This record gives sequence, structure tokens and C-alpha cells, in this order.
Amino acid sequence: MAELSLIDSYRTVVASRIRAQASYRLSFTVETFNSILVGIVEFAEIYVLLANVPQLGGLTLAQAALVFALANLGFSIADMIFGQLDSIPQYLRLGKLESFLVRPMPLMTQMITSDLQLRRLGRALVGLVILIIAWALLGLPMTPGTLYLLIITPITGAAIYGAMFTLAGGIQFYVIDGAEFTNAFVYGGGYAGQLPGSVLLMPVRVLFTFVIPATVTAYLPALLILGEPGPELLPSWLGWFAPLFAIWAWLLAGFAWRSGVRKFTGAGG
Repeated sequence: MAELSLIDSYRTVVASRIRAQASYRLSFTVETFNSILVGIVEFAEIYVLLANVPQLGGLTLAQAALVFALANLGFSIADMIFGQLDSIPQYLRLGKLESFLVRPMPLMTQMITSDLQLRRLGRALVGLVILIIAWALLGLPMTPGTLYLLIITPITGAAIYGAMFTLAGGIQFYVIDGAEFTNAFVYGGGYAGQLPGSVLLMPVRVLFTFVIPATVTAYLPALLILGEPGPELLPSWLGWFAPLFAIWAWLLAGFAWRSGVRKFTGAGG
């Protein structure tokens, strides 16, 4: 019964956030357009690079677009759900986090529902459109394995990026004004996930694969779809284990989050 009550409370909070945003249609439209523009600008960087060279990290424009689209879908979903965790430094600095802790809901649930931004789906729309175009240009056959990868990759990508947001949130309890530090691997990981992993230096490749599995969010599954073997330390068959990498990411993030919340002593308010 308690679990059902928690789920009902979560649904009520999410529904209220959606209604609140829907009531300001012009603002929602403008913010969604801005989100779409961000996605277009991000892809434009890859397009400009590959408009001047035939390949980037061994991938053509259409192949690199496939990687970008899959990564963009996963990151956009994670950003919509977990992006509010970026506000933890402000809550800590202003002493407002206590107001969340006294409520009969888990802190994580309250944080991710405190400002659910549906406008961030605009970036996901960009990723979906680019995915469709890239698929048409590549002319790949739709096999059961390919269909599985196209479905599971954005889901595991969102899970991994969500874990990155959570890990960063947990670290904020230890580091004063550490947003710049945590953004380096949250948004840096998001950027790395959109690029062919072969362009990363070896130490960075190891970091964003086996510690923070950004390359697993799109690049490795894309190699499986394309039938490519993958570069050194990044064999394409690792893409089949993306759900296991997501579990590892959440084990790391969960530990950081729980230990950070336990460390929090409040501001005396």
C-alpha cells in the first residue's frame, strides 16, 4: 500500500507539472524551439567537420549522424528527468534542501519532479529526425538484432546519462560550488557520447567507457548496427552489454547519492 501511495503521489506531482507548463503555451513553445535549436547547433558541429573531411574517426557523415542521434535521444530523455539535479548546489547554498527532506517522499523523487521540463524533448525530436534521415541514407536492413539495438540503445543511454546526473548530484554534497567539476563529466560525457569513440585519446577513451560509460550510450551499439569491429579498447561487441554498463553506472551513482545525502547536515534552518 505504501508503494502504491508513493506511485500515486509521484503521478500527481508529475501531472501538476505538466498542467502548469501547458497553461503557458507561448512560453512552452518558445522554450521548446530553443531546445530544438540547441540540438541543431550541436549536430551542425559534426556536419561542418564531415563536410570538409570524408570521415571522422572512421565514420562517414551518415554513420556519425547515427551515433549522434542515438546519443542525443538518450541524453535528452535523461536531461528532462534528471536535469533538475543540477540545481542541488543552489539549494545547498541557499539552505533550501531541508524543505525537501521533511516531506514524506524520497529526496530523489522530489528533486526530479520539482521542475520537470518537457521542453527538453525538443532536443530528443532533433535526434529522432536525424536518426530517421541517417537510417534512410545508410540503407541498412532491419534485422531483429538491429531493431533491438534501436529500441534499447536510447533507453540504456538515458539510464547511463541519468546515472551521471545522479552521480554529479551526490558529489555536490562533498564539493563546495563544484558544478564546474561535475559538469565536466556530465555534459562532457554527453558530448563524448555523441562523437565516434575512436577520436578520443586513449586515457579519455578508458574514462568514458569503463568508468563513465558514455561511449556505450550510442557509439558501440551504432558499430554493431553498422557491422564495424571498433577501435582499440572499444570492440563493438561491448555494445550488447550496454544494460550491464547502465547497472554499473547506477551502482556508482547510487553509492555517491546515498553517501552524499547521509553526509548532509543541513544549514540549521
